Amino acid sequence: MSDIRAIIGEELARRRAISFERFMELTLYCPNFGYYERLHESPGRRGDYFTSVSVGSLFGELLAGKFAEWADKNAQCGARSGQWQILEAGAHDGKLASDILRWLRVQRQDVFDTLEYWILEPSAPRRSSQEKTLRDFAGKVTWFNSWDALPEAGVRGIIFSNELLDAMPVRRLGWDAGRKKWFEWGVSLKGDDFVWTKMAEDSGLEEHVSSWHLPAELLQVLPDGFTTEIGGAAVNWWRRVARSLKEGHLLALDYGLAQEDFFTPERKEGTLRAYYRHHLNTDLLAHAGEQDITAQVNFTAIREAGEAEGLKTESFVSQGQFLTEIVQGMCQKNPAYAEWISERARAFQTLTHPEHLGRAFRVLLQRR
Repeated sequence: MSDIRAIIGEELARRRAISFERFMELTLYCPNFGYYERLHESPGRRGDYFTSVSVGSLFGELLAGKFAEWADKNAQCGARSGQWQILEAGAHDGKLASDILRWLRVQRQDVFDTLEYWILEPSAPRRSSQEKTLRDFAGKVTWFNSWDALPEAGVRGIIFSNELLDAMPVRRLGWDAGRKKWFEWGVSLKGDDFVWTKMAEDSGLEEHVSSWHLPAELLQVLPDGFTTEIGGAAVNWWRRVARSLKEGHLLALDYGLAQEDFFTPERKEGTLRAYYRHHLNTDLLAHAGEQDITAQVNFTAIREAGEAEGLKTESFVSQGQFLTEIVQGMCQKNPAYAEWISERARAFQTLTHPEHLGRAFRVLLQRR
């Protein structure tokens, strides 16, 4: 098999069409050929996407400060005895993990000594890259390729992800104003090109969208062809994560919206976006395996999934607010941090200003 197009083509040869969710899964995660499986595709200024980690080490250092605060509170309550864990799901190239561990080792040796840093990484190439980045922390970091591979005791401490949920496959839906029904967009082949096609009716689709509880008044005026997404993979993943957290915090930092924000005039084409060679590309089906595809996370659905598994939601805020509160807390505890932050003012502004990353990213925090 030569490339991802041949793999998708072979699957389409067996069926008239595949769901966009399946297309997105293959183009991003197919072993050897998926976008995220190709090691030369990495986030940063020269990649197709710019992340909080790309700004520098400050992002990881602020997270480390917050994690240390949580560790202190747990210890004061008698909840932490002996080893505890930070589990990072989807650690990309390992840079964020390195920034967190380095800050803890220098600033909070007591926390660092009792910490087990776990990384959940199903991709062998990614794991190899992470191991090289984290070679200075050999013995401190443990990798797992699935949630089932974790110890039966689960995680006691912190589970977090940064820009992971927005890259999970989604179903793409369209609104048929005449029939007042949603339909699903799939992908088929026309000549050598991947094209959009309507999928056969799915009885389970109507049941799912009814859970949105959209007002009848909205459905009456929703324009024909209005497009949105269902992030079922992210919701199911969050449920699984919640079950693995036996005690502590569950944190997600990602592009996302509350559910009602998906149904606004400016999002009539949905929130799916593709990025190819540094530029936004409107053709989601082009350059299979060579472009990034993301969708805004439905944080309402994620929050409800965690709560259904017994988690308590502590906050849902912008990244700007979340990081600003961390800095305020650190400076109150130790005034010396004020000078430390002022020396990194430009990076902090990039991470928190609404015109940069501060508003686009949202932060969901839940706890067991």
